[in-house]
Amino acid sequence: MSTTNFSSGRSHTKSFYELLCSPSLMGGLQQQSICFLAVDILLSITAFTGNSLILVALHKESSLHPPSKLLYCCLATTDLLVGLTSLPISALYWMSVFQEHWSLCRCVRDAAYITGYVLFLVSLMTMTAISVDRLLALLLGLRYKQIVTLKRTYIIVTTFWVFNLVASLSEFFYHRIIFMYSSLVISFCLVISFASYTKIFCTLRNHQAQVGDQQQPSQTNALNMARFREAVYSALWVQLALVVCYAPLCTVNIVIAHTKKYSFLLFVIYKVAIILLCFNSTLNPFLYCWKISEVRQAMKQAIREALC
Repeated sequence: MSTTNFSSGRSHTKSFYELLCSPSLMGGLQQQSICFLAVDILLSITAFTGNSLILVALHKESSLHPPSKLLYCCLATTDLLVGLTSLPISALYWMSVFQEHWSLCRCVRDAAYITGYVLFLVSLMTMTAISVDRLLALLLGLRYKQIVTLKRTYIIVTTFWVFNLVASLSEFFYHRIIFMYSSLVISFCLVISFASYTKIFCTLRNHQAQVGDQQQPSQTNALNMARFREAVYSALWVQLALVVCYAPLCTVNIVIAHTKKYSFLLFVIYKVAIILLCFNSTLNPFLYCWKISEVRQAMKQAIREALC
């Protein structure tokens, strides 16, 4: 198996990125490119279809708090755009590799890099916002709807898109900016999400203990807490799915940063890890339907209306 060696004076990540359209290494992946192309097309169709239905279902759903629904709509939109942009671009990349059209390959590679970073980081930030939203709903009580408004949520979501788009475009000026930015964002989001869910579960446990001490606990409060607990678990499942799907790519990136020899196998593993991350966009609609009963019912209704 052939390898490519680089001196330590050059950025390993940048060198690896440049080799994604290098005939010296990628020229031997024509056979594998057909398989990757087929998988990209399949995931593109499923991600686009599934998240389109989810957006229709969320539009019909009225029981969710509008800011919370907006966050889920943003998450579904990023997943839909993965199926509409990132995966088709990836398919075009593999077509250029198969045909050895290296100038097109470099253009497609850059487009895939930018769209991938933007959509992944927006998804991660949105999931973090959902965890904070659930925490505020628990801690603020009746003040929650006064503080967490639809307008403020729109501003937050817009900020996510603008910041990540600008950061991704910095790739054309200085490669390390997006690397440092994404590292900070990922670390910050994971810490905030972990802290939020830890606080939520600790508060729920304390509340459960207090309810157990009461002789006649309120049925209304018990029902509200049960619904809240269900909403928390739903959001947690979606976030865990994103982390699990991203973990292989994170591991591969660490390996890339600490090696000087790049082999065919490393490139294949890298691309498989990217496909797994994109698979998250297909997986999320199933998680919404499985864990969120309101979305499941709205989805069934949307499918019935589409078939009738």
